[in-house]
Amino acid sequence: MAGNKKKNIKPKSLDKPTESPPGEEASYFTTSDMANNAPGSPMLQGNFEGPPTKDPSSSYLSGSDPEISGDGTEVIKSDGYLEPHREYFGQRFAHFKRWVRDIELSEGGIDKFSRGYESYGLHVTAEGVRYREWAPGAKEASLVGDFNNWDVAANPMTRNDFGVWETVVANTADGQPGIPHGSHIKVTFVTGSGERVYRLPAWSRYVTQDLTKSPIYEAVFYNPPQRYTFKNKRVVPEADLCIYEAHIGISSPEGRVATFKEFTQNMLPMIKDLGYNAVQLMAVMEHAYYASFGYQVTSFFAPSSRYGEPDDLRELIDTAHGLGIAVFLDVVHSHACNNVEDGLNQFDGTDHCYFHEGGRGRHELWNSRLFNYGHHEVTRFLLSNLRYWIEEFGFDGFRFDGVTSMMYKHHGIAYGFSGHYDEYFTGNTDEEAVVYLMLANYMCHKLYPGFVTIAEDVSGMPALCRSVSEGGVGFDYRLTMSVPDMWIKMLKETRDEDWDMVQIAHQLTNRRYQERAITYCESHDQALVGDKTLAFWLMDKEMYTHMSDMSPLTPIVDRGLALHKMIRLVTCGLGGEGYLTFEGNEFGHPEWLDFPREGNGSSFHYARRQFSLVHDENLRYKYLYRFDRAMVHLERQHHWLSAHDQWVTLKHNDDKVLAFERGGLVWIFNFHPTNSYTDYRVGVAWAGKYNVALCTDDAEFLGHSRIDASVDHFSTPMEWNARPNYIQVYLPARTAVVLKHD
Repeated sequence: MAGNKKKNIKPKSLDKPTESPPGEEASYFTTSDMANNAPGSPMLQGNFEGPPTKDPSSSYLSGSDPEISGDGTEVIKSDGYLEPHREYFGQRFAHFKRWVRDIELSEGGIDKFSRGYESYGLHVTAEGVRYREWAPGAKEASLVGDFNNWDVAANPMTRNDFGVWETVVANTADGQPGIPHGSHIKVTFVTGSGERVYRLPAWSRYVTQDLTKSPIYEAVFYNPPQRYTFKNKRVVPEADLCIYEAHIGISSPEGRVATFKEFTQNMLPMIKDLGYNAVQLMAVMEHAYYASFGYQVTSFFAPSSRYGEPDDLRELIDTAHGLGIAVFLDVVHSHACNNVEDGLNQFDGTDHCYFHEGGRGRHELWNSRLFNYGHHEVTRFLLSNLRYWIEEFGFDGFRFDGVTSMMYKHHGIAYGFSGHYDEYFTGNTDEEAVVYLMLANYMCHKLYPGFVTIAEDVSGMPALCRSVSEGGVGFDYRLTMSVPDMWIKMLKETRDEDWDMVQIAHQLTNRRYQERAITYCESHDQALVGDKTLAFWLMDKEMYTHMSDMSPLTPIVDRGLALHKMIRLVTCGLGGEGYLTFEGNEFGHPEWLDFPREGNGSSFHYARRQFSLVHDENLRYKYLYRFDRAMVHLERQHHWLSAHDQWVTLKHNDDKVLAFERGGLVWIFNFHPTNSYTDYRVGVAWAGKYNVALCTDDAEFLGHSRIDASVDHFSTPMEWNARPNYIQVYLPARTAVVLKHD
């Protein structure tokens, strides 16, 4: 895995731009695809095993929650092509309800069940420090560390019938915890073969790494004398999500790992200034290999100590809440690091403690372990992990990574999704993983109204973002992963004069009915080494020589700045119900992102964000920053991301003009590289006066000031572009204008 981010491997087809005929309603699949899945087609069943049920009568009973009293087929009402799979949805929902019922019977409900972090791991009690761990394959267990001179006989553990080990380290004579704050600790097991092994506690909350000694992490007992006290109320994420995706460690212009405190002091004010109402933190869960971008998690309950202490993260989130910014966590429950000494792999000496045994428990391309989502204790661990990040730190939402890998037994490896529904609802699907995701979404939304969950899925799974009560998987949003691929493909392969307005409009509106999406031009994927950001594709080497206001505005830079603004605006305006950018890309950050590793001499040169470029008044990056800020603030005023009036008015390939209505605004784009149009006629829904709300050609954004914002445009009551009125506007080449009406 060295040097490779695990998501470079992804399934085919639906993560690619698709085509549709002009004027056809946007959907994931063509008419021929859907015809192949007509009612009456044969359906293969999934694998519905579920958890062991203590009460046989509970197999198909709902829990006590009336919200899940249905049969899981409500989603079929809005998608007739799901009808052949009615039995599948009924069985899947019964599987989910069986889990809920069994948790109620055995654990007292999902609320108590998901609070495992309150009983497992290390906890200070009146009697001493209690330590509890699930390790069913171990024959003996002891807690060792600095506090007992690593004596395996000092604090032996006792086991119950379910493989849970426990011990209490008594308080000192003066009543202090028997394990001092900052002590290094491990749990040691005697395995079934008689071997003694040492592991980090699975529920460790703080682990540290000293690369001068070893790359192996050490667990640290975190019990500071004073804990951080939250000052601000939690934030309920807004309906119009504008997400600023960020990585703590690279959030500095210096060649080093940045900290939580620096992010709080330097990044949050900038995010607030830009207008983003949510920040999505990547690579927070502790991971042994920095260059993995956080996708090789070793300690699921520990914020990465590279960035500071856990209380520093609490302060960051609390400060964001004080600014009205929601904070989302990138959750990696799709797999776990293969490490043994400081990870979960072979935790109790067996191959199958938290994971499937054998080949099913290994991801062959990511070199990582795959969870056994059908196991009661594994589900407790994962659901409790989610609750821990919410309760202990105050996160307001989760981005679930690698959902495609979770939902399919083939993990999307070398698999091309054609769009036929049988690909989603047959034996290819890992129902245990899907039902786990249903449980996770059900828990988050039931216990925390307004909480947001986002799925990273490239397969196009139907009903992924429909509520669990309807029979969906329960996510609030999916990422539109095909949109950035479309832009990169066009910039790489298509001349400007050949850009297809029909294809652009189709791809940006290619979303499932009643399923919301987060759209973006580029995320961290496009910034990582091996790819280029939009700015780099557009301007390449001239970013090194002609991004100064002291240098001539070359045709390449002029084109690059214009298209950078237009691509972001049309994507934000038409592409989804939420918008995302990755830090630095909003101002056209030069170069790529590459973490220190053996292949680059352990250099931090590309593992940083040069925000100083924006603040240098002699450089042109400030113009892109200004435009991004203006765009996001305009959304905050008009809320088009949550509007329901989207209408594509015009897709003219010869003129390279795209126009649409959304959020009470009229959006007009002229992508033609050379042609400008006077008195260009565009159909509009609303009669009256129109004026400029935003223009990419303004001098403030290093445009050419060809559009006079003081000019009003009055509608004419005549049908045009299937709208009852029209306006006439001046459209300079490579310019976009957004108009509001009185």
